[in-house]
Amino acid sequence: MKGFFKGSATALITPFTETEVNFEVLGELIENQIAGGTDAIVFLGTTGEPSTMSFAEEHVLMDYAVKKVNGRAKVIFGCGSNNTADAIMTAQKAESYGADGLLAVTPYYNKCTQNGLVAYYKAICESVSIPVIAYNVPGRTGVEIQPATMAKIAEIPNIAGIKDAGGNMSKTMETFRLVREKCDVYSGEDALNLPILLCGGAGVISVLSNIVPADVKRLCSLAHAGKIDEAVALNDKLLPLANACFVEVNPIPVKAAMNLLGYNAGTPRAPLTEIEPQNKEKLAAAMQAFGLEVKA
Repeated sequence: MKGFFKGSATALITPFTETEVNFEVLGELIENQIAGGTDAIVFLGTTGEPSTMSFAEEHVLMDYAVKKVNGRAKVIFGCGSNNTADAIMTAQKAESYGADGLLAVTPYYNKCTQNGLVAYYKAICESVSIPVIAYNVPGRTGVEIQPATMAKIAEIPNIAGIKDAGGNMSKTMETFRLVREKCDVYSGEDALNLPILLCGGAGVISVLSNIVPADVKRLCSLAHAGKIDEAVALNDKLLPLANACFVEVNPIPVKAAMNLLGYNAGTPRAPLTEIEPQNKEKLAAAMQAFGLEVKA
């Protein structure tokens, strides 16, 4: 299927207190995204740290997020797992809370075959009636959706597209060629947002847009409007900030960035740690160079 959403989606951080989700701050982050024109908000994606959350915490967050967004943007929940049964359970829970769509990462650690990937996505999609985006991020999962495999996955009726965070433009272009008429392609790597948009990407699922949602939205709008010179100029400005968001493993830097902007986002949950001091300095410098006001 095509056309689930077009434009910018934010892979939102989950703010934590020492013991639980900080819903007051989460509400502030949601309002900031909506004010910035974000088209869709992804909760419980990689950036949201679901791997260190209990199912009970996830379900409370799902209920809160749908009610808080209240139809002002698409709500997408992460649901992937290395256990297909768990992925199905999370997908069904997300649908029951009113999710508009799902983001299902490839199974990790088990390292299934390409045929296993097709079976995995088929099982998830058949368990729900809402759109599902396949999430390809081999650097984290150890499993890559090959372009020919994505062509098979795209035949599943409620597959809305692929979030491509593979970092290989040659494979991305082959995926485009094979699925262009079947489903959408979304950039999952901020450094490659512009080329993927200009090659026909329907949008981006961005870490950077936690920090500058309006600018990432504008990049998508410029690219889709064919205003290439303006899009390139904006991308040139965004790129150093995007790179700073990955000076350590995501979401360590972006969570630090939101704290620097004055949000009480807390720290990542173990085994992730707070950003190293020297990297915090680099991040703050990139934010200030972009024109953002950084708080102590």
